[in-house]
Amino acid sequence: MTESATMAFGLIFLAYLLGSIPTAVLVCRALNLPDPRQRGSGNPGATNVLRIGSRKAAFFTLLGDISKGFAALCLGLLLQISQTELSYCLLAAVAGHIFPIFSPLKGGKGVATAFGACIALYWPIAIIQLTIWVITVSLSKISSLASIAAALITPVFTWIIAPSYSLPLTILCLLLLYSHRKNIKKLLNGEEPRL
Repeated sequence: MTESATMAFGLIFLAYLLGSIPTAVLVCRALNLPDPRQRGSGNPGATNVLRIGSRKAAFFTLLGDISKGFAALCLGLLLQISQTELSYCLLAAVAGHIFPIFSPLKGGKGVATAFGACIALYWPIAIIQLTIWVITVSLSKISSLASIAAALITPVFTWIIAPSYSLPLTILCLLLLYSHRKNIKKLLNGEEPRL
């Protein structure tokens, strides 16, 4: 294995480890709140923390999840690894959040981590994602629906404005849709809770 390949592999693994950091659990523990994996929807993410805890806890969870996605790509950007390798770092960070090594592969939905990684990878895509999310959640008051809408729209806009990222971001969005499979079922049954 060449030195550059070894470095890229190390960065991808580091991205996975960063994604695996259980931000919601750490925030709730620091603020003496219940473990989000044991309360509410059981999802260690900002929305569930908001429901079982407080806006403050949800804010720090959201900030932490976005930051770890962003940080997962920053070192690769500084070391000027290839676009393909950066894309692998993005996917590794989100996979780490959804399937974390630090808890028994019981992670969150990956939306905030994906958003942070997309800011670092190609920020115009992140702006589009945020816009779609805000519009959808404003109209529906359903966080999961907003996340699903952003995941569905992202590949379309990526193909238009940044086609070189189409494949990794399409895979990313498929990961996000998979993590929302229970929410999709609840939405179809009219059972998904509102904010």
